[in-house]
Amino acid sequence: MSAWREPFLRLNWTDTETRAKGYVVVDRLVGGIATGGTRMRAGCTLGEVEDLASGMSYKTGALNLPVGGAKGGIDFDPFDPQARGVLERFVRAVRPILDDYWVTAEDLGIPQDLLDEVFDEAGLGMSLHAALVRSADPDRTLTRVREAFAVDVEGVPMPDMIGGYGVAEAVGAAAERLGLVPGETRAVVQGFGSMGGSTARYLARGGIRVVGAVDAKGVIFNPGGVDVERLLKARSAYGEIDRSALGPGDRELPVEEWLSVEAEVLVPAAISYAIDADNCEKVNARLIAEAANVPVTADAEQRLLERGIPVIPDFIANAGAVGWAWWTLFGDITPEPMDAFEKLSVEMRRAVGQILEAWEAGTDSPREAARELSQRNLDEFARLYGEASATRTVL
Repeated sequence: MSAWREPFLRLNWTDTETRAKGYVVVDRLVGGIATGGTRMRAGCTLGEVEDLASGMSYKTGALNLPVGGAKGGIDFDPFDPQARGVLERFVRAVRPILDDYWVTAEDLGIPQDLLDEVFDEAGLGMSLHAALVRSADPDRTLTRVREAFAVDVEGVPMPDMIGGYGVAEAVGAAAERLGLVPGETRAVVQGFGSMGGSTARYLARGGIRVVGAVDAKGVIFNPGGVDVERLLKARSAYGEIDRSALGPGDRELPVEEWLSVEAEVLVPAAISYAIDADNCEKVNARLIAEAANVPVTADAEQRLLERGIPVIPDFIANAGAVGWAWWTLFGDITPEPMDAFEKLSVEMRRAVGQILEAWEAGTDSPREAARELSQRNLDEFARLYGEASATRTVL
């Protein structure tokens, strides 16, 4: 079992104008730096931010990134007219951390363009500031990052594609390990936004038949496989699919039937805690890959494991975007999409193979094996580069 460790830093902040609460948790530093997004939602708590910061450490460690994990959170309604002002004051208040060792990005309730606007107004340039200032050539690094973030793949921005590609590669590696043949393997994807949609696209291209696409309205089911590209073209900005685009053989099922659709692979890519102790017995799949954050509760996961159904944890399956961003910062890949896809495929398949090997040997659950793998990698990076001192610069 992984030993529990205290976070490097916990910070509480109170906005003087609205009394909104804000939190920063740096789970650990590696080479003097940590990464993790900043979210804003009514009801956000320090405990939530601490859990997410820990998850970021697991995520970076799993993909062999020499970076620690962190997270920021603000307990405030992001749709409130005062939300921007709250975010501005939060960034200014925690600027010493952002200056020195916390690299942040968009998260729930805070889009990236807004975050970069606020950073620029605060004199920090952009949310990647702490990484850029460590670079031997900040201008060259910034140019590389901007080129990479401007790339699109078939008309879709790279950040919206790389995460789903990583989930599909995790599924592919796990399916192979479990002896599932791509042409005979079926999948259901719950959630058809950027993550779920790109996951479905790359599952289909990898030969896995997507028989169910789930949005807020219900399940679109086709035993022969839905036309993923047709449905992607018919979805709204919120991931809802226009039913007038349904093709031959497609039929609609009630949303509550999404767990019981017959398929070997289930990908929850929408909301947290979607699979819990009350509904996990309905799962028909042989494998679950968590594309959303914490879509399977701990007690549900235990019951699934007792039935022989492994769960690829979120900090492995949905780590693609984080890996891509940091590989770009370090100069490990070029802005060309194929560079990112190839590296992510190698790292994802390696990690999934290792955690399932441990599970099959009976030593750990997939989640615990993934945590052990991540901690080992980060501990080795900390030994090489130090915890708090930055010995590896961004190139």
